[in-house]
Amino acid sequence: MTERPTKTYWIGFCVVLALLIAAPLVLPEFWRRFLTEVLIWGLLAMSSDLLIGYTGMISFGHSAFFGLGMYGAAAALLLVSPPNLWLAIGSVLVAAAAVALFVAYFSTRLRDIYFAITTLIFSQIFYVIIFTWTPVTGGENGLIFSQPPLSIPFLPPIRFTGTTLHWFVLAVVTASYLILRRVTQSPFGMVLQSIRENEGRTRAIGYPVERYKIVAVMLSGLFAGLAGVLYAIQNKFAAPDFVHFLTSGDTVIFNVMGGIGTLVGPIVGAGAFQLLRELLSRLFGDQFPYLIPLGFVFILIIIFLPQGLLGFARRWLNR
Repeated sequence: MTERPTKTYWIGFCVVLALLIAAPLVLPEFWRRFLTEVLIWGLLAMSSDLLIGYTGMISFGHSAFFGLGMYGAAAALLLVSPPNLWLAIGSVLVAAAAVALFVAYFSTRLRDIYFAITTLIFSQIFYVIIFTWTPVTGGENGLIFSQPPLSIPFLPPIRFTGTTLHWFVLAVVTASYLILRRVTQSPFGMVLQSIRENEGRTRAIGYPVERYKIVAVMLSGLFAGLAGVLYAIQNKFAAPDFVHFLTSGDTVIFNVMGGIGTLVGPIVGAGAFQLLRELLSRLFGDQFPYLIPLGFVFILIIIFLPQGLLGFARRWLNR
């Protein structure tokens, strides 16, 4: 009974992956860049889905991890000569995991709205530090750096183009998705889902709930930091605007629009949100606040598609 769904899943996975690989070869430059950004935002949303969808913990602090990834990559690339992409990624992953551990130590002692508020406070503290520590972070001007080459052992350095950068981002996001999928389907992931369903019973049968929560926050923060690295490399700058709590709010919206607890859903939600925002801004221009109709679309999705766009697609296909 499980062989056919698994086979269908992997066929669909390979088809979608092939389309994403071929997309930059046929898309105009703007839409190619747009698709690359959607993948990066999808990775950020997917990292938060590990908490929201699988552990039942709503986090408004992912902008801090995302910003840490951006500024960590910028600092590593500016301070080390010649710039090394892998050193920047490795240092950011270690830093993001360490900061996430610090945040998790305090925030996981709380539940529900108190956990969400605590993560929000930590993100705002990080935002204030970034915004005011001008000699190090550049303040409101941010940090600008040169895009590093992609160095592969036994091969000459490869300079990024729009196409090669898209493929690199796609490879990182795909690997991250497969890792997170394996995590959520492992015994560890089953315990996280048990915590989401009934934390009291999970604790009663002997699982150290706080430790599982801490590890979940660490993993989530690590992949959020990785998304920040990719965004910084694509745009060649780190700015404090992306550390603001609005980025965390967008991340939650991506999850709700696409489908919570699916990993793929947040990527779909990120793509739908960014596409709607782009089309509505072109339709209304600067004469009308285009976020108002986007807000109405989001409300309609919550009311009529509570399982998100991916959940609706699954129900439609299974009819």
